[in-house]
Amino acid sequence: MGTVDSTGEAERLAALLSTLKERSGLSYGALGKRLHLSASTLHRYCNGDAVPADFAPLNRFARLCRATPEELVEVHRRWILADAAREQRGKGAGGTAGGTAGSDAPPADPGTPADPPDADDTPKSPDTPDTQETPDSPSAPRRRRRLILAATAGVIAVAATAALLVGRLVDDGAGAGAGQAAGAARGPVASPEAAESPSPSPSGSASGKPSASPSPSGTPGASPGSTADGKPAAPAPTGVPFHASVRAHAWENQCSQRYLVDREPDAVRPPPVEQDAPAWVAAMGAVSADEQVVEVTLQGKGSETVVLQALHVRVVRTGEPLPWTDYGTGVGCGGGVALRTFDVDLDQGSPAARAAEGQRPFPYKISESDPEMFRVTAHTGGRDVSWYLEVEWSSGERQGVFRVDDRGRPFRTSASAGRPAYDYPPGASEWSEHQPG
Repeated sequence: MGTVDSTGEAERLAALLSTLKERSGLSYGALGKRLHLSASTLHRYCNGDAVPADFAPLNRFARLCRATPEELVEVHRRWILADAAREQRGKGAGGTAGGTAGSDAPPADPGTPADPPDADDTPKSPDTPDTQETPDSPSAPRRRRRLILAATAGVIAVAATAALLVGRLVDDGAGAGAGQAAGAARGPVASPEAAESPSPSPSGSASGKPSASPSPSGTPGASPGSTADGKPAAPAPTGVPFHASVRAHAWENQCSQRYLVDREPDAVRPPPVEQDAPAWVAAMGAVSADEQVVEVTLQGKGSETVVLQALHVRVVRTGEPLPWTDYGTGVGCGGGVALRTFDVDLDQGSPAARAAEGQRPFPYKISESDPEMFRVTAHTGGRDVSWYLEVEWSSGERQGVFRVDDRGRPFRTSASAGRPAYDYPPGASEWSEHQPG
């Protein structure tokens, strides 16, 4: 949990939380007791004095205050923005501290290296005695680097001269047409990174500017990584243009989720709270029973708009339901606010993500300041299914497919019909047989 100023994104989040709290009619103490949080912590959330590092506490808080599905989405959106603003402030503070710590000199300019000045370029006082250079002194490695660079430049220059002589011999012996063919078949051209390097490039050009020598076609050639007028070209964006956060075990409420576990009741740990579900599932080797809710939050990395074209469901394998025991996360703790954005029937031959009633289908648009959260509820009544999601996206001329899964593994959901079932009532110290109704 990080401390932030009570302004900006944190203030807007706090305003919504305070509204939900007042509308619920519950005190901070009553809410904290049911959420397993201190009253002072909730008070700081609602005042904007703090933003939780994880969304789970605010998710449970909003549900306990009977937030509508739209309000739940808005709470999550404001938390993302407040959390991102806090991280940006932390990075800015870290950069300032790193530039001033241990020195009274101003921080180095970001565009220039912050190496100490070369010993040869530093004026010496007449009273300053010359010191003998040792292998461990700072200037020795720089001298070795200069020698290596000089030797490399010499080798490249010799190779370039030899290639030029061979090219002229070919041109003299075979005519202009053969010379053009030989020029077109020359070796690889330097990458944009090499063109920006101070060392000579394999093509003989020492910078990203157009070469002064004529190209095989007789027209001035532009170096790779630059435009026709010689200006450096902006690097093409690469990678997925958005951040993704996946919660593989989101719950409708504290009592709704059930899991299949291949263990007897006395070997199964007490049920977890929602934010601890992934660790509990991994420790118990559990599989979601009948239904699994996955929350996916996508947020752009910059000002560019990313269009999310479609959401697809991919089934890896399907088989008979697991013959394991069914365990519930709780009973008698009240219902929550259901939020189903997209529904997936895993029993269909080709499952699809269908927008729930009242929710619009794809496409959606996201950016850094306008994230989106998608909640997918997948269910099966008679199969054991391993599956994952795919999001089609486009941004400008780029497009791709982003896979959504459980940290590199498919999600897994199995039916529990006919299996022994157990519950863990509030205040109990052991599992007890499930009582229908």
